[in-house]
Amino acid sequence: MTATVHQDPETFGATAADTDKKPWALVATPAVILAMTLGLIVYLKSVEIDSAMAASLNVSFVTSKIVEHVSLTAVSTVLVLLTAIPLGILLSRKKTKAMSPFILTAANMAQGAPAIGVVALLAVWFGIGFWPAVVALSLYSILPALRNTLVGLEQVDPALIDAGRGIGMSATKVLFRVELVLAVPVILAGIRTTLVLNVGVASLATFIGSGGLGELIVVGVTQYQFPVLVTGSILIALLALTIDWIAAIAERALHPKGV
Repeated sequence: MTATVHQDPETFGATAADTDKKPWALVATPAVILAMTLGLIVYLKSVEIDSAMAASLNVSFVTSKIVEHVSLTAVSTVLVLLTAIPLGILLSRKKTKAMSPFILTAANMAQGAPAIGVVALLAVWFGIGFWPAVVALSLYSILPALRNTLVGLEQVDPALIDAGRGIGMSATKVLFRVELVLAVPVILAGIRTTLVLNVGVASLATFIGSGGLGELIVVGVTQYQFPVLVTGSILIALLALTIDWIAAIAERALHPKGV
């Protein structure tokens, strides 16, 4: 079964136009983040924390796990962008367009596989540590950025491309001054989805020695420390909401005027 390229880009995330129609969304997210944070604080103050749980809930320890989680997310997302956007541009060209169904099918397969399986397989091939986790996250989350780049470029009106060529622009200038500019909203939506996806999947990096907030969940489950489990889960959710909110603001700022 081959992947379909002509798909509504909203499948992979809201665009800046959507947030323009719903400006309250940029205010609602911080309110939810604040409410969840206060709820977590109230919960932790209401339960009994023994010495073992206190070690896992120590501020410096939790902060180090957050830094590890953000590092995994940031580096894997950069790797995805350095791969997906150039590849999407390449696959949108006439000479290589026939390859797009095969590449998209491979990306679909990577994301369709269980995330823990991808992480474990990369650990078997490359060992444990930070970089195997980064590669696994990149493979798992490349689909939204790749497909949105391809869809965004394919949705550009051919008449505008012909007009650019008609006024003497080279193919390269048309690509960067016309096609990519018009495709930016869809591409940004794919990047935003990739970011949020990486935050969630990065929780599994702890199983191959890469740290992150997933370590709190593992400790909470294996040592029956429910407050630690709840803290890890809520912090991952808060991190995903925060990154999605920042990405939404960046999407609005980078959205080309008039597009």
